[in-house]
Amino acid sequence: MAGNYYEEFTVGETITHPRSRTVSESDNQRFCDMTMNQQPLHLDAEFAADTDFGERVVNGLYTLSLAVGLTIPETTDGTIVANLGYDEVEHPAPVFHGDTIRAETTVTDKRETSDGDRGVVTMSVDVFTQDDTLVCSFERTVLAEKRPDQRP
Repeated sequence: MAGNYYEEFTVGETITHPRSRTVSESDNQRFCDMTMNQQPLHLDAEFAADTDFGERVVNGLYTLSLAVGLTIPETTDGTIVANLGYDEVEHPAPVFHGDTIRAETTVTDKRETSDGDRGVVTMSVDVFTQDDTLVCSFERTVLAEKRPDQRP
C-alpha cells in the first residue's frame, strides 16, 4: 500500500499497522555493532542478569527505528519529502529478545507549507509488545507531498 499524501491524513485518525516483528538476539547485536553501542545491558548476559531487568534489554533506539519502519507503508511510503523530527521519545517498559512489537499511529496535527505545495504532518506513535505492554512512544513530524492534482 502506498503512503498518504498530505490531503489524505485526517487529524485524530488512528492507524493500526498490520505488520509486527519479533525482535531477535541477532537484531539487537547487529544494531549495537552498527552503532558502536557497547552498553553491557544490551550485550552481556552475565552483566544484565545482575540488573533489575534480569536479562539483556533490546537497544531502545532499535525499538524506535523498527517502529518507524513498521509505520511507513500506511503513512509515508513514497509520499514523504523528509522526516523533520522525532520528539517526546519515551521507553516506559523494556523490550526483550523474543518480544513481538506492533505500532499504532495517531495523526495529531497538519498544516500546509507557506508555498502551498506540501504539508507538515505530526503523528503520535505508540509501540506495544505481544501482551499489549507500551514499550515506546514518540512524535514523528514529516514533510508530506500533496497530491499532484492539488499542487499550485
